[in-house]
Amino acid sequence: MSIEKLFKNLDPEISSILDKVLDNKEITTKETIQLFESTSSNLTAISLVADELRSRKNGDKVTYVINRNINFTNVCVKQCGFCAFSRDFRMEEGYMLPIEEIVRRAKEAWNLGATEICIQAGLPPNMDGMLYIDICKAIKMAIPDIHIHAFSPEEILYGSSRSNTTIEDYLKMLKEAGLGSLPGTSAEILVKEVRNKISPGRIKVEDWIKVITTAHMLDIPTTSTIMYGHIETYSDIATHLDIIRKIQKETGKFTEFVPLSFIHNEAPMSEHNLVKGIRKGADGMEIMKMHAISRIFFNNLIDNIQVSWVKEGPKLSQILLNAGVNDLGGCLINESISTAAGSQYGQFMKPLDMRKLIRASGKIPAQRTSRYEIIREFGSIDENDEESLLDKVDPEIFGSYNSLIKLNEYRYKKK
Repeated sequence: MSIEKLFKNLDPEISSILDKVLDNKEITTKETIQLFESTSSNLTAISLVADELRSRKNGDKVTYVINRNINFTNVCVKQCGFCAFSRDFRMEEGYMLPIEEIVRRAKEAWNLGATEICIQAGLPPNMDGMLYIDICKAIKMAIPDIHIHAFSPEEILYGSSRSNTTIEDYLKMLKEAGLGSLPGTSAEILVKEVRNKISPGRIKVEDWIKVITTAHMLDIPTTSTIMYGHIETYSDIATHLDIIRKIQKETGKFTEFVPLSFIHNEAPMSEHNLVKGIRKGADGMEIMKMHAISRIFFNNLIDNIQVSWVKEGPKLSQILLNAGVNDLGGCLINESISTAAGSQYGQFMKPLDMRKLIRASGKIPAQRTSRYEIIREFGSIDENDEESLLDKVDPEIFGSYNSLIKLNEYRYKKK
């Protein structure tokens, strides 16, 4: 049987949409929903088309960044239903790392080959509005060349409010202090009705857009994300993607798009049945659709589709490298937020292991900067692929989230 005959059962409407995509034409939100509703051979065809678009844009290279996550506090004034990381300030497990410890962790990572520090945390009550700026200054004073990828739009809004400054002026101060880029997290689903159920009191859709577009106006690039697999519909997803695409058309400053599947294991809204109709995360087919359709939807606008290995695991991440994904994200070293939610895939992946995973998928590994500049491209075979300092390190030296929340040394104390 020929391949043409195998795809004879392809839905004519799906076939028409995919032909449109292969001609580099933009699909509508209605067509996007049709793709998400696809099953069977239609989904196989969608994945193949997504991978063709990846190949056109990125060739056979799959990138990764050597970075360290520093989640400096888990104390937060918000109580989002999906978050198992945050703690009320009165809880025993609340912690707060002092700036000198944040800098120590950044130095340690830099000395082991990291080029990026990713900083995100809870929103502690009565926070000094200049804290984020002071953190950036201290890191840059100690390590001038490291890239600081830090502070979600939620944190930017909180910092600007606590310091009585506008979002624009606050971002200007952060940039001057050394901020290199923002993570486009706290987006979840950019649909008010969904946000009101899973995270009442969370940053509003219009405020998220304002922070992101203001950052872009100031030449501060950001990532973009979506959190799915809870109560959202395909229509909600399409609405979210459309908002991201419209911003990218105006600014061109999104470096990547990262689908983040909901980790339900320890999430309050799952554990305590707080939200009606809550699902236990996305299944494998949903994850495949999300990544492949994202590549199709953002074709020629956002070049990099990243898979979160800490959420999907190495095996599924590897499969997605043949379904439109071209970036494996970072080594992370101290990932805490997904781990706290019950992710079972660890807090750290060694660079050598990332390269092995990439090669096994038939791709060529390449280390990149936060702005997707290639630092080093590795061969297609792993012969003589030397271990770096980070590959030789025992991950135990970095500690873990579970040990951190038990340390009296960093116990949060309300001032």
